[in-house]
Amino acid sequence: MTQPNYTAHPSAIVDDGAQIGEGSRVWHFAHVCAGARIGKGVSLGQNVFVGNKVVIGDKCKVQNNVSVYDNVTLEEGVFCGPSMVFTNVYNPRSLIERKSEYRDTLVKRGATLGANCTIVCGTTIGEFAFVGAGAVINKDVKPYALMVGVPARQVGWMSEYGEQIPLPVKGKGEYTCPHTGQQYRLNDQILERISK
Repeated sequence: MTQPNYTAHPSAIVDDGAQIGEGSRVWHFAHVCAGARIGKGVSLGQNVFVGNKVVIGDKCKVQNNVSVYDNVTLEEGVFCGPSMVFTNVYNPRSLIERKSEYRDTLVKRGATLGANCTIVCGTTIGEFAFVGAGAVINKDVKPYALMVGVPARQVGWMSEYGEQIPLPVKGKGEYTCPHTGQQYRLNDQILERISK
């Protein structure tokens, strides 16, 4: 029997069949279900649950007390803050079976989901978007958007470095990140990175 190429705390449960990439870490009391696919260099914090129909990309960080339920996909480099919440049924009832009604949630590369935020199922969070602590996302989020509040609204833009970009939510403009030299262009409510 080959040894796994990831680290799991003795209290963690990793069901047979789960795929976990090299260099990943599974901390205290976490549970990874058999069908889960987890990339390289991922950190699953204390008391994290990962469902059967979940894909977690390379270099994601899932902080303590997060449940990643079926039909959630995290692309590379997603940060899930402590105790943030995913859902997979839009109108749950204990007395009504709705497993056939799961809605897909996609969190794209580099996005940050702040502590205690809630992501209502069926939404897509764009690349490098930033969801503030406690926000409730109930519709798709644009790439690089800064979202806060309940329900969440866009209040600005965030760089890939993780700092607010001083551009209006609407309009036009350009910005160069002082930390990375990356350049961004805002045009018609879409922010794009225009340099490497």
